[in-house]
Amino acid sequence: MNTLPVPIDSKALNDLLKKARRHSVILEAADGQRFVLASLEEWEGFNVGNSRDFGKEAARTTSNEKLMGALSSRRKSAKRTSLTDVKKQLGIK
Repeated sequence: MNTLPVPIDSKALNDLLKKARRHSVILEAADGQRFVLASLEEWEGFNVGNSRDFGKEAARTTSNEKLMGALSSRRKSAKRTSLTDVKKQLGIK
């Protein structure tokens, strides 16, 4: 993933970033492909390895105590959105 600085004089991009600070934004290209623009302010990444073996990756992931703790905490406190509501928001039937 690349990090690209946004110039201060790029009004359109800075307006999008301002919107994304409040709520994540889905950008739709002319060809219909969609992209998500979301703040990473509270994002936390976890390294679970780079094995090509899914079983090994799954075992590493579930044994990562910091990740499992974060997921457990998030599950308890996060507002939930049903799959039906997500599909409505995205215009998917």
